[in-house]
Amino acid sequence: MLYLSFEASNSVAATLESATLAPALADVRVGGDDGAFSAVERLFAVVNGPTGSDNPQRQGFDSALSDGRGPLNVLGGIPTVATDYSPLWDVNQAVWSDEAIAKGYRSRVIEEFQILGLVRQGWLTGGPGAEFGSSGIIVNCPIVMRML
Repeated sequence: MLYLSFEASNSVAATLESATLAPALADVRVGGDDGAFSAVERLFAVVNGPTGSDNPQRQGFDSALSDGRGPLNVLGGIPTVATDYSPLWDVNQAVWSDEAIAKGYRSRVIEEFQILGLVRQGWLTGGPGAEFGSSGIIVNCPIVMRML
């Protein structure tokens, strides 16, 4: 999939995406993905996934910052497959729990329902002391080509 990053509501997200900082995007209502009239699509961004440029399981911000490659985020829906697709992405940060890491469960995640199942089991959270869900960060990244 090829997408273009135009704007982000948060300076860190804008920097990571090489996009323009657009603070007014923070006014877009979040948390309503897959609901009627939602303006957003969920983007699942793993924070502390496996690292190593040669690791086929690599994923996340830690990996991207250490090896300079993309974070391999997961999008909740894509055009032509999801009829409610939006180019405004509501960033949902996922953090592997210490217990999941200790048990060897940390691996690359590839789709929305897998992620939501891991959240339900407590292996993925929103971070230390935070529930999983919207971070409130919006990025405008329309998909321009599917590779399938």
